Amino acid sequence: MPAAVTPPPPSDVAAPEPAAGSGPAPEHPGGAAVPRAARLRLVLLLVVLGAAAASLLLWSPTALLDGRLSGGTPWYWRSALFVTVYAIGTAAFFPRPALNAAAGLLLGVREGTVLAVVGTTLGAALAFELARRLGRDALRPHLRGRLLLALDRRFTEQGFRSVFLLRLLPGLPFQAGNFGAAFSGVRFLPFVTATTLGAAPLTAVYVTAAATAREPGSAGFLLSAGVIAALSLVSLVTVVRAAVRRRRADTG
Repeated sequence: MPAAVTPPPPSDVAAPEPAAGSGPAPEHPGGAAVPRAARLRLVLLLVVLGAAAASLLLWSPTALLDGRLSGGTPWYWRSALFVTVYAIGTAAFFPRPALNAAAGLLLGVREGTVLAVVGTTLGAALAFELARRLGRDALRPHLRGRLLLALDRRFTEQGFRSVFLLRLLPGLPFQAGNFGAAFSGVRFLPFVTATTLGAAPLTAVYVTAAATAREPGSAGFLLSAGVIAALSLVSLVTVVRAAVRRRRADTG
């Protein structure tokens, strides 16, 4: 008598549905889950940056410096005030050329250059830390596209060199470099060091141009104006060449 044949178990067994609230965190279209705390920190970053930019409607860094630095203010208070206002103004998206011009007009070439470089470094460090701590975790998973990924890899692998070259070129948004570095993998110390060394030459040129503006025929003014024009031309050529290479890469 043949043995009874046991039917095979069904291959598709419906899995039990997870309880409400116990499933995984929702993911963004890119596939990378972003914690709710990271999204809240990003909102806080946007609020802080928006408030800083909007505050410029109520105060002007250059007007404040012009009113407070005139007179017999001791040098140590003058230096501390200038660096503080410069750093906050930089983080609030106030144009750095205007701050450098104020440094040259109010403090002269030597003192103005030193304090402007210090203020530049502090302002960049402030923006970097805000973006790194509040926005990086939420925005980094959204890096898409060949250009953004290439920039992120370059900043991460060659942080000091990338930031240094970025600071040397005029016409490039200063805050864009701060945020781009903060959202990448570059470390804080190389970022600050490269910002100080890279921004110093161009800052000195702008400060000198402002300090000697009353004498447009002087050697200092002509030299600084020539350097600004040459660096602007180099910056333009660099941007055009990068655009051409990117177009060739896309079509090839």
